[in-house]
Amino acid sequence: MNILITGCNGQLGNEMQLLEKQHPQHTYFNTDVTELDITNREAIEAYVEQHQIDGIVNCAAYTAVDKAESDEDLCQLLNAEAPAFLAHAIGQRKGWMIQVSTDYVFDGTHHTPYQEDDDTCPNSVYGRTKLVGEFNVQKFCQRSMIIRTAWLYSTFGNNFVKTMMRLGRERSQLGVIFDQVGTPTYARDLARCIFAAIEKGIVAGIYHFSNEGVISWYDFAKAVHRLAGITTCQVRPLHTSEYPTPAARPHFSVLDKTKVKQTYGIEIPYWEESLRECIEQLK
Repeated sequence: MNILITGCNGQLGNEMQLLEKQHPQHTYFNTDVTELDITNREAIEAYVEQHQIDGIVNCAAYTAVDKAESDEDLCQLLNAEAPAFLAHAIGQRKGWMIQVSTDYVFDGTHHTPYQEDDDTCPNSVYGRTKLVGEFNVQKFCQRSMIIRTAWLYSTFGNNFVKTMMRLGRERSQLGVIFDQVGTPTYARDLARCIFAAIEKGIVAGIYHFSNEGVISWYDFAKAVHRLAGITTCQVRPLHTSEYPTPAARPHFSVLDKTKVKQTYGIEIPYWEESLRECIEQLK
């Protein structure tokens, strides 16, 4: 197959490129904005036709959650309209598409893990635009798979794990929110899941993927320091109210992964195992 990867310079896009070597039977077109502007509908349709693309993995998104509150137009363009352009282009070729979405489509008021058919209720610009992106992809591409994920980190780019390691070495004290609970996702594990879906064949629908387990941001920070051998920084628990942000965060964003595990026959690692793997590489 000829597979188009968008957002190849991001966390997930970089992990996809690493794993491509294990799947040499396909031809990959790794693109970021310099190779393909996904906000340009005509450019997408021309690219998909020229390279005879069979499937698209859209790793591109506007992910600056707080900045999105004052930059709604660009967020809407990248998270809602661009996925529609991609889905329309590949849908015309009867191809498939994987769209990566987010736990922010929920308001975080649950106390049990979110399932794919639970009511969505985003309370941020980022969450609203990503939800519209989901609708658009499903509207224009019948063979589409939506994968909602959460708390993404990797050895690439900027993320919570790398920030906690840096601050842990720079500071003697650090405050981290303890009343927001979810599950981290190692981008490499998400990339492995995507390849499992590609190899088995896309079963259209919405899926949830994160690592296994449940943890708060505070506990996550403590684990990062412990696994990285950082002992000189005291991590204090903070209430969300003590750390106000422009965008509201879900207080509870644990995702139920039963559907993706059963459909594609995958096993998902426990969050601490994956965190250890990532930190060993960062060291």
